[in-house]
Amino acid sequence: MSEEQLKEALLKIINHYGIKHQLKYIHSEYFELDEAITQREYPAIAKDKKPYELVEFEKAHIIEEIADIEVMLDQFKAYYDIGQEEVNKVKDYKIKRQLERIENE
Repeated sequence: MSEEQLKEALLKIINHYGIKHQLKYIHSEYFELDEAITQREYPAIAKDKKPYELVEFEKAHIIEEIADIEVMLDQFKAYYDIGQEEVNKVKDYKIKRQLERIENE
């Protein structure tokens, strides 16, 4: 899918459901990612080691939830006509600022 086709598809989705609905939906997606990471990092009854297959399943689950959130974020970026370059500039600034904070701790 080309970048223009992707933007068109994302706008179709968010316009179909509406901004308020998608805002509620993104909250549930964030919760699902939190839950997937929590299950990975804080296993029941504090088992230190897990079978390889379970760890890979949990990783796949986290990947899926990150993808869901990124799709939602991409919808909002398309809706508000925000380019990835604009976002990357702010991300770079915030990462550098946080690294400076760490250096000063």
